[in-house]
Amino acid sequence: MYCTRKITDAVTWVGGCDRRLSLFENLFPVPSGVAYNSYLILDEKTALLDTVDSSISRQFLENVLHTLDSRPLDYLVINHMEPDHCANISELLLRFPGLKIVGNAKTLTFIRQFYDMDLEGRTITIKEKDTLPLGRHTLHFYLTPMVHWPEVMMTYEESENILFSADAFGCFGALNGNIFIDELDYTQDWLAEARRYYGNIVGKYGPQVQAALKKLSALEIAVVCPLHGPIWRSDIDLLLDIYARWSSYEPEEHTVALFYGSMYGDSENAVNILAAGLADAGIRKIAVYDISCTHISFLIAEVFRCSHLVLTAPTYNSGIYPAMLNFLHDMKALNLQNRTVALIENGSWAPASGRQMRTLLEEMKQMKILEPVVTIKSSLKEDSLDSLLQLKESLAASLRDGHSFQA
Repeated sequence: MYCTRKITDAVTWVGGCDRRLSLFENLFPVPSGVAYNSYLILDEKTALLDTVDSSISRQFLENVLHTLDSRPLDYLVINHMEPDHCANISELLLRFPGLKIVGNAKTLTFIRQFYDMDLEGRTITIKEKDTLPLGRHTLHFYLTPMVHWPEVMMTYEESENILFSADAFGCFGALNGNIFIDELDYTQDWLAEARRYYGNIVGKYGPQVQAALKKLSALEIAVVCPLHGPIWRSDIDLLLDIYARWSSYEPEEHTVALFYGSMYGDSENAVNILAAGLADAGIRKIAVYDISCTHISFLIAEVFRCSHLVLTAPTYNSGIYPAMLNFLHDMKALNLQNRTVALIENGSWAPASGRQMRTLLEEMKQMKILEPVVTIKSSLKEDSLDSLLQLKESLAASLRDGHSFQA
């Protein structure tokens, strides 16, 4: 049975949700599932904006067929060729013999890489700012490569000022009937998962997101329709402001997150003492994470949120504790920059993780490392406690200063 919602009189959400999925891209935990959004425009011509993942193909096809109400489907616009958005192309081509696939040159290359289809005479190749008239509605196409694949584009409908934004402005989490942001409490229930989605899926491509935002700045946008997560028909400026901040690697909040690896609890003890001292110094919204039992996608979300980071790791096989090394690798791979970082190392006979963490951080852009770097030998003693208290003062002063980085 179909399950759809109207966005406007002419535009219908025909997507669906998968609450059984445990790992998005077989990598990121999605405890609340995920939404796969698709949109159908009915005019003199009909146009479908993207399809969905194969996991919900039955629901999707019932939605499309119901909304078309025996009309043919004239166009399928492919904004993004990732398989969770294009798994139903062949099914639609079989059902609608007159259907034309609309995409840019890279889109059509990717279709042939993923699937074996006879597309002869069934494609329309578009370029930047090309248009496709449907009747009262006209689609305009804007290429936004590397947000977050090279073929990605966005489609803008001019009569109702609707932006179909591909994976940009997306979010983890299934939709629960309320598909519009004004029906939800975004800050309380969705912002954390939007941040985690951005940081891990799009975070590496800040300059490309900035370029896309510049293109979009010339458009009057009333509705933003992403491929994952809620639809925005209000507070568009808030959404654009959040993306502008994340994509420029400016911290979302002026606070500190402490990340630790601890084999037997002594490094954890140091972090707890530091966190309590920072709280006594008036620092609010402190976060503490055991990196050994927290999925790295949640850690990455926090480094996009916080201005200050504390990294604590034992020395392991003469190197950095593996979970911390993996975390630092992801931070670098996702282009994180413009943060203030404090370091704590531990080692029973040859502490070395602090120096090695510093080396990796210095390979990133605009990362300020606070002094002192605290060295613990097995467990905190009076001398290492003094060093930890000095670090607390450095962190508190930097946080009070109001600037997460000064060149």
